[in-house]
Amino acid sequence: MIDVYLYSGFLGSGKTSLLLNSISQLKTAGRKPAVLMNEFGEIPVDSDSVAATGEVPLKELLSGCICCTGSEKTEAQLQALLEDYEDIDVILIETTGAAHPVEALDAVYSPLFSDRLRVKGIVTVADALRWVHREELSPRIHSLMLEQIRHAHIIALNKSDLVTESQLATISMELANLNTSAPIIQTVQGKLDFSFIEKTLAVEKQPQQPIISGKHLPLSSKVITFSNPVKKSDVEVWTAALPDTVYRMKGYIPIEGVKNPMLFQYAYGMVNWMPEYVKMPERVVVIGEGIDHIDWSS
Repeated sequence: MIDVYLYSGFLGSGKTSLLLNSISQLKTAGRKPAVLMNEFGEIPVDSDSVAATGEVPLKELLSGCICCTGSEKTEAQLQALLEDYEDIDVILIETTGAAHPVEALDAVYSPLFSDRLRVKGIVTVADALRWVHREELSPRIHSLMLEQIRHAHIIALNKSDLVTESQLATISMELANLNTSAPIIQTVQGKLDFSFIEKTLAVEKQPQQPIISGKHLPLSSKVITFSNPVKKSDVEVWTAALPDTVYRMKGYIPIEGVKNPMLFQYAYGMVNWMPEYVKMPERVVVIGEGIDHIDWSS
């Protein structure tokens, strides 16, 4: 049977970083991983990062949810993975940051795969800095974050380097009070040994908490395209002026004097740039609340 691990967590928490690290470790160990990714919106930005790792079987769900309402699409993509790649021995599923993790698992527990897939559990990535300011989120978004923590079998407390030691201790205690059974591992840039995940989830897990649906959240996405290169400083000034309801941005921006568009990431007011060595589509995906009412013309 093929082991399945589900990576959950709010927008911008570091799920894709954890996923990429896991893929690298699995390949180094001689394993054959495959990936199913759920993107929020029409543009497969995070999936592009996985594709760049080379020869990792990948299927995507765009503008949909790996949950009960999207179970048919999920089943179709999983079936395609199993039929197209006979030698895979582990599947990593990354949900959109707006998905409820148990709803996502329910879609994977399909009778079509009962004799082939073995669901091991949920790894939730918690953003330490966002957690400190979680009360600033809208009630429904706040509730979703809590549910993602409650239903985890492992909690990766990511971006732990961006808060103080005192804050880190408080956050760990608060997460432990929400979920008394999941180990909490402090991480930076999603670096967590997959061997730890594997050993911790060696016994098949079942969700114990009642489900509070994450559907119908007031989130939307927008794609911004670029016709000309821009200055990094101008982009950073622009992002600093955005409202707090813009939770996540990710994509590739053409920068003046730089050959290829740079990978741009934004989460909770923080910007990160990374160079790219191949030509990537010049566009950025924005995810948040009320973004249709924001003037993006600048």
